[in-house]
Amino acid sequence: MNDTKKIEIRNGVGSVKRTLPESRHVEGYAAVFNQWSEDLGGFREKIDPKAFEGVIARSDVFALLDHDRRRGILGRCKYGNEISLRLSVDDHGLRYEFDAPETELGNQLLACLQRGEIDASSFAFTVLDDKWERVGDEYQRTITQIDELFDVSPVYSPAYTQTECDLRGLDALKAEERAAEERAAAEQEKVALGKYLADLKAEINS
Repeated sequence: MNDTKKIEIRNGVGSVKRTLPESRHVEGYAAVFNQWSEDLGGFREKIDPKAFEGVIARSDVFALLDHDRRRGILGRCKYGNEISLRLSVDDHGLRYEFDAPETELGNQLLACLQRGEIDASSFAFTVLDDKWERVGDEYQRTITQIDELFDVSPVYSPAYTQTECDLRGLDALKAEERAAEERAAAEQEKVALGKYLADLKAEINS
């Protein structure tokens, strides 16, 4: 479990669309379960289907464009109260929907969706718990519990990369691997020394 939590952003993991050409209704998935990311700088990760349990009720979540609150907001769900943003979790992932406001930002989003310039979603969050393991030559992270959700965002960039996360779990796993290698090497040396002494004793007694 992480004591000091970093805000993490994952881009392009989900989709977003305008439901109908004449509608202001926007819907998408900010997060998708059990989908391995691309390489995030030495590891890949996926989100466990139970990772969002209880998160919506304890989070003040904004719908933003490209995670930029300075440009204004598209919707808000405050601790489960769906003011202008609806959040839900299903078998596929974290779903969101809202009616784009009649503002410059809302109109810009609708135009970009209509032209196909925006077709991906992202979310900003902190992690309460995760699991690290090594499979073959690859390190893998499974996010098992989200701590807090900050925003869901239609984004221009489809990349899943450019993220910072708490790597203490990965560092601990690597430290365990080094310690195991050192123990194995020490055991091999011990066995080799025992064999050498046994052979030497046998030679002396012959």
